[in-house]
Amino acid sequence: MTAALLEIAALEMHFQGISALDDVSFVMEEGSITSLIGPNGAGKTTAFNCITGMYLPTGGRVSFRGTDITGEAAHLVSRHGIARTFQNLALFSGLTVMENLLVGAYRSGSSGLLQGALLTGRARAEQRAVTAAAMEVLEFIDMREMGDVLPAELPYGRQKQVEFARVLMQKAQLVLLDEPMAGMSAAEKSAMTELIQRVRKQFDMSFLIVEHDIPVIMDISDKIVVLNFGRKIAEGTPDEVQANEAVIAAYLGTKRRETMTAEPMPTTLVG
Repeated sequence: MTAALLEIAALEMHFQGISALDDVSFVMEEGSITSLIGPNGAGKTTAFNCITGMYLPTGGRVSFRGTDITGEAAHLVSRHGIARTFQNLALFSGLTVMENLLVGAYRSGSSGLLQGALLTGRARAEQRAVTAAAMEVLEFIDMREMGDVLPAELPYGRQKQVEFARVLMQKAQLVLLDEPMAGMSAAEKSAMTELIQRVRKQFDMSFLIVEHDIPVIMDISDKIVVLNFGRKIAEGTPDEVQANEAVIAAYLGTKRRETMTAEPMPTTLVG
């Protein structure tokens, strides 16, 4: 894990005088699981939106595999091999699990609109290939028998896994996960953590994660970047970040910190 996959350099994002990101820089290594944490309003999702082309940064640079992608439209960013999930479920409720996964394969097709409408041999071959790939992904997440089920018929944790599986269909090299554990039970969090680790190992994917559950972050991350009020206040391994005075103060407050002894960081952040 030495090659730079993603480089954020002096990233700035201002909204009508409000600084959501202020001179944020960090490097994410190839094959790593890097987490972006911080209190509510710290700028985590704003950073995601700048990386994925949903926001045009006010300043700074976003580079992926050495290519400057700053300000590129979201669909162009995805072509570089970057995919993301969102904080809230973004599944198509009227489509089955299988159909939701097939939506994730939109980048892999090469037949045009006319060929697809006429179901030419080329279009049919592509359809068979992506359906087979979707079945493989469903089997990988142990949902092979659930392809014809509507998402709403599944437990919440399974719905989050379907959304994750749809990202796998994009065959991205870097996946940004925005609060993948939100709303999950302890068992569902454990299953999702194991799934992320299996995907990294088997498909050689890298992950940038925003998550509020500190035990999950400490367990899964190679490196953690901490934001507070739009600025980076710490970066390092889980052990280094957990012992960082600035991080403890940001989460617990300076006055509370002065009276603390060996009290651990909170298990779940607020907001």
